[in-house]
Amino acid sequence: MLAEAIGGWLTNSLALLADAGHMLTDVAAMVLTLFAFWFAKRPATSRKTYGYYRIEILAAFVNGLTLVLLSIWIIYEAIERFREPDGVLGLQMTLIATGGLVINIIAAWLLHSEHQENLNMRGAWLHVMGDLLGSVAAMIAGILIVAFGAMWADPATSILISLIIIYGAWRLILDSVNVLLEGTPAHIDVSAVTSSIMNTAGVTGVHDLHVWTISSGIDALSAHITHDDSVTHPDLLASVREKLHDEFGIDHLTIQIESADAHDETVYVCDTGANCFEVTASGH
Repeated sequence: MLAEAIGGWLTNSLALLADAGHMLTDVAAMVLTLFAFWFAKRPATSRKTYGYYRIEILAAFVNGLTLVLLSIWIIYEAIERFREPDGVLGLQMTLIATGGLVINIIAAWLLHSEHQENLNMRGAWLHVMGDLLGSVAAMIAGILIVAFGAMWADPATSILISLIIIYGAWRLILDSVNVLLEGTPAHIDVSAVTSSIMNTAGVTGVHDLHVWTISSGIDALSAHITHDDSVTHPDLLASVREKLHDEFGIDHLTIQIESADAHDETVYVCDTGANCFEVTASGH
């Protein structure tokens, strides 16, 4: 960040200055990401029964929003540079951008393995990928300036990379908002979940079915299931739990089992540790 900030100032390169500014937000984003992981480990309380898992989602949302705002600022500065072209030292710009590219490749490789599984990690990875692409753009712009004197390449590549960053960040924001609104996870088809439960021996109906995400990698489900007398409650619960785990990866369950005549109900809660508890049993 410091190298590109100083280099961008000395070479008069908007692409380098923009990438340095992006790296400054990366520092804040990484600190926020680490803080969220640390804070999310705090145990659940009577006032926060799910614990602090959602802190990770809030951090991902803030990271995405920061990326969009920063990219908009870069586009504005690039348009101003188009209006009033200025000289750029292409060779020095290319060398500095090359150094930044090497560092960003290492950082992206370190974060790559987890970015698909965790929204917070995806936010951090998107920041680094934005830096990586920014370094590539600055290198290309530097080469064009050295080879052809194309001063327009500096703001043009800045705009291009900003649009790419906005696209990825916008998806991150949408995914984060979907979790905060307890929307159905994108990888789960509710109709398929309903069909799977209905195909379980003894099940006669499913209603009040809800599927949502608590935090990255932790999906939850609640449902009312009616059944006939061909199977016991524990056996039915075990079958449904096994299906939901094997087919959809859902382990955090709250299932209310009702007899077909609706005269009795039993509610079971299953945690991610494969433990199920009967929390109420009442007749009507």
